[in-house]
Amino acid sequence: MDTPPTLYEWAGGAAALQRLTTVFYDRILGDPDPILEPVFRGMDAHHADHVAAWLGEVFGGPPVYTEHHGGYPHMLGKHLGLGLTETQRARWVQAIGQAADAAGLPDDPEFRSAFLAYVEWGSRLALHNSQLGAAPPPEAPVPRWGWGEAPPYVPDAD
Repeated sequence: MDTPPTLYEWAGGAAALQRLTTVFYDRILGDPDPILEPVFRGMDAHHADHVAAWLGEVFGGPPVYTEHHGGYPHMLGKHLGLGLTETQRARWVQAIGQAADAAGLPDDPEFRSAFLAYVEWGSRLALHNSQLGAAPPPEAPVPRWGWGEAPPYVPDAD
């Protein structure tokens, strides 16, 4: 029996995730979304590339984000203190789903269920971690998302 493809492979690999993030950020910044544009105003020119690398690693692709951008601690640092709102989080979820359609990501129910499960899970973590006084673990692995539910993270008891 063959092993099922990773979400990364099913999505179409790095090129598909790059299309996704390019479409997403072009929409947010090209036709300013009044809810999200303030969050991304002034972002680095390579932000979409970095998010594509993060998603690729999360969905089972190569560890590009960890090797070239600092992994979980770097991603965490990008969200600490932002003070994101639930309205911004919910709009981000909606907009990334729409960008997935426009970028031609697979639209089968199984893939979209797994994709949106990660988007919901990750965006809720980002919301919590962005609040003043949040104290998330400073070190953790990049999550590896599959066709089922989120893998549990158990911090070292050291």
